[in-house]
Parts: sequence; C-alpha cells; structure tokens
Amino acid sequence: MAPDEFTFADFSKQPFHMAQNARLIDMAQVGSGQRIVDLACGTGTVTKLILERLRDARDSVIIAIDHSATALKQAMEELKDAHEAAVQFVQSRVEQAAESLRESADTVFFCNAIHYVVDKDSLVSQISRILKPGGTFAFNTSFFEGCHPAGSEQFYRKWMFKALRILRRDYGLSPIKAEKTEARKQLSPEQYHELVESNGFRITRHEIQSVDVPLEGWLDISSFEDWISGIMPGVPLTKASASLKKGVTDTFQELGLTSVPRNWLDVVAVRV
Repeated sequence: MAPDEFTFADFSKQPFHMAQNARLIDMAQVGSGQRIVDLACGTGTVTKLILERLRDARDSVIIAIDHSATALKQAMEELKDAHEAAVQFVQSRVEQAAESLRESADTVFFCNAIHYVVDKDSLVSQISRILKPGGTFAFNTSFFEGCHPAGSEQFYRKWMFKALRILRRDYGLSPIKAEKTEARKQLSPEQYHELVESNGFRITRHEIQSVDVPLEGWLDISSFEDWISGIMPGVPLTKASASLKKGVTDTFQELGLTSVPRNWLDVVAVRV
C-alpha cells in the first residue's frame, strides 16, 4: 500500500458517513444564492452533497478548501460534470482559510475534522471572520467525550488488544509512546459550545445521534493515516493498518457483531 493510499477517501464514501454529513447540511438549510465554504473538502464527498441541495442554483458558489493537492485533483475530477453551482477549489490549510478567501461567505461546513485542529479557538475565530453577519457555521465530529455509547467499550478493548497482539506476533513491533494526537484529545459537547459561543456565535442546533458503523466502516478507517497514527504511533502504516484490520475482523467474529454504534455530535451556529 503506497503512502498516498492512507487517506480518508474510502471512509468518507461509507453510506452511514454520507448520511451523517447530508443530515448536517440539511440542518444548516443551505439555499440558492449563497457562498458556501466546504473546509477540509478532501475528495469532494461533502461538496457533492451540498451541490445536490443546490440544483438549479446557478447563482450559488461553493469554495472547496483542502491542504492536499492530490485530494483536490480527485475532487475536481469527481465534480467535473456539476453545473448546478460554481465550484472553486482552493489549496490551503484550514487554519489559513481566511487568508485564502476574498469575499465573505454565507455558510461554512467543517465535517468530521474539527477534532484534528490543534488551535480550535483560532480556527473558529477565523471562521467567524469568513462569515457574513448572520452566516452559518455547521460542523460535526465523532471524536468527543461521549462518542462511545454505553456498552461499546468491550468492542474497543478487544479490538485494541487483538490488534496489538497481532502487531507484536506478526511484525515484532509495538507502538512508540508519544503525546496524544489531537483527535484523541477529546472535548466535551459543553466545551464545544463554549468554543463556538466565545467566538461570536449563537448555537441554533445541537444534537447527538447514535450511528451504527458496520465492519466495512472500521476497515476503511483502519486505512486512514491519522486514525492509524493515533492508535499505533511510530509504527509503519502498512503494518499497523494490517494489524488493525485483522484485529477488528476477529473482534466482529468473536462478538458476533454486524455493527458497532458510535455517537456523532452535530452543531449549527449563527454568527451574531
């Protein structure tokens, strides 16, 4: 597996993941004539969902922003036949998005990625500057305090135990102790509230939904570099990924599972 294959692309196309992001877009109530920013757009999965809700809205503009030139190239290819609205692609880190935009936006989406940002306060402050007064900021995350529904702990314990045992047995390796990755430093819903409101927003929607994630979803996330590195820091990606995939498959079989629930936090806020 080549390094550029350890992306979020496969997981982002899982039906349950697309449904969660579609739900957030609907909660934000995007409409015709808007300038909409899709932060960390990746290969364009969320951008496409936004476009589907803007049919015949040719006066709308979507600005798709991502730090990866490879991901943006794929997004351009995926959306090359889109005619409902203008789509502009911008290569930039999300932390520098405000510097890359010339005009204010009506809506900013940041789907399942805010947990990776180190300085969240600075980011949300930037998003406030990007938005027009009354503009909407909508984000979701499956990495927060409370993301593991009651009763799912056994799954995670067994999975990690099996994956680490496979890593040692098959490759003679162990993770290198290191500081937690940012995605593993989880905020509570209340802390996210405070983060948003302290930067000039008023929260209009806040929901936590339990989502059933099938084995295919856990296998796909086990091919994502940030997830792998967070669990097995310092281990070569190919070997860590193989261990995680074998471990989760064995755990599903042992526990007789068809899916494992995970909570998603959805927040929609308006700039005051």
